[in-house]
Amino acid sequence: MSTPHFPQHVIARKRDGAELVREEIEAFARGATDGSWADYQLSAFLMACYLRGLTPRETGFLTEAMLRSGVVVDLSEIPARKADKHSTGGVGDKVSLHLAPMVAACGVAVPMISGRGLGHTGGTLDKLESIPGFRVGLSIPEYRAQLGRIGLSLIGQTAELAPADRKLYALRDVTATVECIPLICASILSKKLAEGIDVLVLDVKFGRGAFMKDRARALELAQTLTTVSKAMGKPARALLTSMEEPLGHAVGNAVEVEESIAFLRGASSRDLSEVTYALGEQMLLLAGTARDLADARARLKAGIDSGAALSKFRAMVEAQGGDPRVVDDPLRLPQASLRRALGSPRAGFVQDVDPMGVALAALRLGAGRARAEDPVDPAVGVTSLVKVGDRVAEGGALCQVLANDGRALEEALGLLRGAFVVGDQAPAPRVFIDGRVG
Repeated sequence: MSTPHFPQHVIARKRDGAELVREEIEAFARGATDGSWADYQLSAFLMACYLRGLTPRETGFLTEAMLRSGVVVDLSEIPARKADKHSTGGVGDKVSLHLAPMVAACGVAVPMISGRGLGHTGGTLDKLESIPGFRVGLSIPEYRAQLGRIGLSLIGQTAELAPADRKLYALRDVTATVECIPLICASILSKKLAEGIDVLVLDVKFGRGAFMKDRARALELAQTLTTVSKAMGKPARALLTSMEEPLGHAVGNAVEVEESIAFLRGASSRDLSEVTYALGEQMLLLAGTARDLADARARLKAGIDSGAALSKFRAMVEAQGGDPRVVDDPLRLPQASLRRALGSPRAGFVQDVDPMGVALAALRLGAGRARAEDPVDPAVGVTSLVKVGDRVAEGGALCQVLANDGRALEEALGLLRGAFVVGDQAPAPRVFIDGRVG
């Protein structure tokens, strides 16, 4: 008969800096799933982990225990290799919306389970739900069937997948334990590995507009994620990407869907293109579909040029109940009632676009959530954003602000005025991909 691992004993051992054994960590994950640990005990353990840290072995135990707290989807009947991508999030990060169909058009199945945003803009699910009728709440049988049929599915986390993470994710947010790298690793990988994937590519962002402000911390997270994923039998690679200005030209929900559709038609900013193709290349390489980076790039570009990637996106929208006509007519997406351009105070070159200034403006417009229960307005946001290095005339538009409330519009414009710097000299080109791990 095994020794019971009482919550207070496990908490005390981690509080005192002990390395926990597998069974103690499994007791914690089980307690989060079945309610046998009270919220205050789960919270105390999370804080002990935050203060004392977890060893690589403990991190692996925790990831596996959270993964096994629910169903691990079996996709073995789908012959194609299964690859997914996860981003740690940033301002204007709509990459999943167009990258998934690009990779699927290359013959790799993309089972992607995404989340909602808490902060400046919505998450991938909120963006998708700005498409009229789009349904993110597929059951696992529906998810599996759609993957087999079109090779692509973008859904929300179901109750069966990593239920321990659903509980702990909410507690971390209200107990100031979000920034603990082992807890982040276990949260991300328990969900991603439950999808039934073969390989995983990670976009770990750093900079002013990212969760990780410091490159060194982002590197530590990337190393932890790839090491634990590999130890669990799933090859993974991570790219370190800079988030010092908004990604692309739009920040919001429907406006980001529109930008992703434009990407699939061949139109994109340099930063969004570089990040998208770099992640797609790694997905094809890890899946064994491409010989090298050049071959992977050529395959991804062929999917854009031929229209195959756009067709995959349209098929996914239709399969999940959305209106496929938005692909050809973006005006079918939700439209804001108010639009105002922000003019440049002087002529010159754009020196800086502060991502958090833009993010806070989008949040004030209603594009994101200050609290988990807040509604999101799919139509509002900031679009037509200039990029660092662009030349602007005096009075020329730095961005367009889309709003459904006059007061919110004025307050957003006030926030945006401090987000742009225009000067005389053209700045040095920015580096968007700043390292690879794994």
